[in-house]
Amino acid sequence: MSAPSFRLRPIGSEPFEVRPGRLIVAGYTARDEAAARAHIAELAEIGVPPPESIPVFFDLAPELLTTAANVPVTEENTSGEVEPVLIRHAGRYYLGVGSDHTDRDLERTDIGKSKAVCPKPLGETVLALPDPIGEFDWDAVRAHTEVDGLSYQDGTLAVLRKPGELLELLFEALGRIDGDLVMFCGTLPLLHGAFVPGQTWELELSLPGGESLRHAYLVQRGSE
Repeated sequence: MSAPSFRLRPIGSEPFEVRPGRLIVAGYTARDEAAARAHIAELAEIGVPPPESIPVFFDLAPELLTTAANVPVTEENTSGEVEPVLIRHAGRYYLGVGSDHTDRDLERTDIGKSKAVCPKPLGETVLALPDPIGEFDWDAVRAHTEVDGLSYQDGTLAVLRKPGELLELLFEALGRIDGDLVMFCGTLPLLHGAFVPGQTWELELSLPGGESLRHAYLVQRGSE
């Protein structure tokens, strides 16, 4: 099966078609490893199994990616979360915004499967990153999510590992990856500490230059 193709729109330049051969969802990417381990312990208390290592990289089917405004899911207890997304196309990296939508019931028994059964929404607007990627002010980016009109997550990417480090760890773990690549880079703590199986999700990354990457999607469950 050939990789899916979809159009992305870089700020200030012409759109292009990307055909990712690999979709990676990185988990437990907190820069403070002690905080990451504390979060793992919290999740264990509600039955979520701990990862074998941190960070962890879930190698998922690229067909899960979608830029659509309507996102179908089969189960009731699913939820998303705002994430910075690295996209590599023609050897250059771009920053996008996406949601690692996940089945929260299945997550208690198999984290990888809980991610693999849900689509991965991705915004069409992206930002071309400098080369080297370390020149980008990652820590100044602010991430925000609203679910059904209520604030769900808010904070800067300073709490997450920087993209250069995360890419190095990815290639150490999985080896060389050729061609177009999409990697979800982790997320922020929830403002109220509990997952919300909401319907309307609004994602935003506020960039250092004053621009924003935004995406919104509507969850359609079952026969809706």
